[in-house]
Amino acid sequence: MHKCDELSWLGDITCPAGVASFGINRNMLMRQDGRTKRTSPDAKSSARKLRVGFVLAPRFTLTAFAGFVDALRLAADDGDRSGRIRCDWDILGRPGEAIVSSCGATVQPWAEMSDPSAYDYIVVVGGLLHGGQKVVPGTFSFLRQAARKGVPLVGLCTGPLILARAGLLDGYDVCASWFHREDFLEEFPAMNVRSDKMFVVDRDRMTCAGGTSVVHLAAHLIERHCGQAEAIKSLRILIEDAPLPSNPLQPAASLTRKASDSLVCEAMLIIEQNLNDGSLFSRLPRALGVSLRQLERRFVADLDVTPSEYRLRLRLARARWMIEQTDRSITQIALDCGFNDCSHFSRSFKSQFDRTPSQLRTLAREHATPV
Repeated sequence: MHKCDELSWLGDITCPAGVASFGINRNMLMRQDGRTKRTSPDAKSSARKLRVGFVLAPRFTLTAFAGFVDALRLAADDGDRSGRIRCDWDILGRPGEAIVSSCGATVQPWAEMSDPSAYDYIVVVGGLLHGGQKVVPGTFSFLRQAARKGVPLVGLCTGPLILARAGLLDGYDVCASWFHREDFLEEFPAMNVRSDKMFVVDRDRMTCAGGTSVVHLAAHLIERHCGQAEAIKSLRILIEDAPLPSNPLQPAASLTRKASDSLVCEAMLIIEQNLNDGSLFSRLPRALGVSLRQLERRFVADLDVTPSEYRLRLRLARARWMIEQTDRSITQIALDCGFNDCSHFSRSFKSQFDRTPSQLRTLAREHATPV
């Protein structure tokens, strides 16, 4: 086991078979009466104001976890010393059983899912959906226990799906990435899913689209418990702007360039969230307070494409990802992406990517890394 001072905030590192594994920081733990307990890193431990327990799904998104916990680390101490003075955290699960992330790096839990009231927040980090999203045994009962005890729950990336499957998001507004919105609605069609915000805070539930937006949700909690100065300091070290409220729009999946026209930006979000709605363009101009001709003119001026061309590119981009990353049939992918005519789908796909869907799938499988 090799120690690495620079990463002592996350744990010791081992590299079996070339894969990074983040384990227990033995300087922060001691063994007493057969149980693992945390030692105080310094005399200021009583000043801690924010305690977080992390629950990681197998194949979790490393960016979402690392961004959130690093924001806590940077706010927890003065300078960049990584002392757990203001903030503290545990990775919960089965100690000794590493959890593999979507990129292959593994994280070793060092505390069991036992008493959620030991934390101010339980943060659930989700990950890959294709192939079925599984959780560590005991996760749902632990999360329900946390809810009964009034411990706020946080879902990052696809973590909100885990909370929803545990029955803990009924009646709440939920934030999901534009990329996973359809997956969410397919499973929970009655749920109010938002894909126009970076994160949503609804009473004692906080949900976040994932990616780099997690640092702003972390900063929101840091500011609430530790102060604005600590939140700003944390984000500036991460080369981020000042903490954002949840109302900034999620970046749209622009395939040309970022929109500068606010009306075009709003239209892009609506198109993305209703990608399979064939009648959308008959209602969209009225919803935006303009005529269809005005909307098309402003789209072309800002993005050099019409609204319908923009929607087609979004559909094709989503189809390409599904062809490369999932085992769904090409016919099902065409339907999932809003194409009712498979011949039209194949022609449009080849025109955009210079390959048919089947040719691209064959190429993707040839270049896939063996597991």
